[in-house]
Parts: sequence; C-alpha cells; structure tokens
Amino acid sequence: MKNAINWFEIPARDIERARKFYEGIFSFEMHELDIGDGLRMALFPAESGTVGGTIIQNDDWYKPSNSEGPLLYLNANPDLQKVLDRVEEAGGEIIIPKRLITEENGYMAVIIDSEGNRVALHSNE
Repeated sequence: MKNAINWFEIPARDIERARKFYEGIFSFEMHELDIGDGLRMALFPAESGTVGGTIIQNDDWYKPSNSEGPLLYLNANPDLQKVLDRVEEAGGEIIIPKRLITEENGYMAVIIDSEGNRVALHSNE
C-alpha cells in the first residue's frame, strides 16, 4: 500500500462558493463535474498516481461539519501561512493559527471553510 488515503470528499452546500474559496486560498483552479442526480464535484489538482479529492455537493448524501468526524489535512506547502492569510477574505475562519507540530513533522493550522467544514492545513515551513 502506497498511501493510507487514496481519495477524499469535502461536503459543500454551494459548490460554486466552495470552489471559489479553495481556489482563492490555494491560488489554483479546480475542474467541475456534474455527475447527475444532484451530484456535483470540483476536483482538487492532483498528479496521476497520487492522492486526489474533491469538493462534493449532494443535499441528500453530504453535509458539512465543523466539529465532528475525521480531520482532513490539506497540503499547504511550502508555508501554510500564505494560505492562512487568504482564508478570512475568502469567507473562512481560522480556528487554530499556524503552530509547530515538531521539527520533523512541520506545521499545522485548522480552519472552517466557506461551507462550515473543519479542515486542517499542513506545511513543512
């Protein structure tokens, strides 16, 4: 097994708002897919053969959560502070500011995204 994680889905109530939030804080573009049956996605960039994921909207199956369930860490290398500096302007909230995990494990922060999801950020610097 290469990775313990091979795919992730972050729930959204408004896919356009969520896409603009993540594109805004990370400064990248996301490709949208309309699968049908009320299922819409915006894909995070990922190289072939690496872990990928999406923001996903379906009112019946996906509900954003800010306090329960697993905590997903998104890659904010090289320095997550640059990403954090854009969170509030993009419609999010910083819950835990940048802090050192350990010298070997880098830095982390926790945010609430535009949809109300609790998401962590990680970087080496």
